Amino acid sequence: SQWSIWWIDGRNRATIDIPMRGTFEAGVGTFLCKDVFDGRNIYVRFLWSRITEKSARWEQAFSPDVGKTWETNWIMDFARQV
Repeated sequence: SQWSIWWIDGRNRATIDIPMRGTFEAGVGTFLCKDVFDGRNIYVRFLWSRITEKSARWEQAFSPDVGKTWETNWIMDFARQV
């Protein structure tokens, strides 16, 4: 099934960005959308991986060439503390 993620920029809370859409396969969620960065059209990819009951990894990457190449520019590792 397809999932959607909406991103809200804390600098402009009145605007909700277009949703990232994707699916989970083999334990990895891949979400894509088109965006504009520094005046250039790009593709944005979110990857959700290493998902357990206590942790997950999220990665963001940009592509200037419609997904032929990706530059990962942000990685977050989440951990649940009890």
